Amino acid sequence: MLDKIALIFVVIGALNWGLVGLFQFDIVAFMFGGTGAILSRIVYTLIALGGIWAISLLFRDTESSHVRD
Repeated sequence: MLDKIALIFVVIGALNWGLVGLFQFDIVAFMFGGTGAILSRIVYTLIALGGIWAISLLFRDTESSHVRD
């Protein structure tokens, strides 16, 4: 469950950075009151934590976590 939440945050962050890169539009800042607003900072922090957690997905042995018939 934590993996899925982390991946959702990573996708949100990637889409936000795509909007910033293509259109200079930061949707998180727009939705939560600017880049310095406390809600924006919380969302940015959650996205960063999701990205840090997602790094662990690169180093996991996925074969051992699947049930074999």
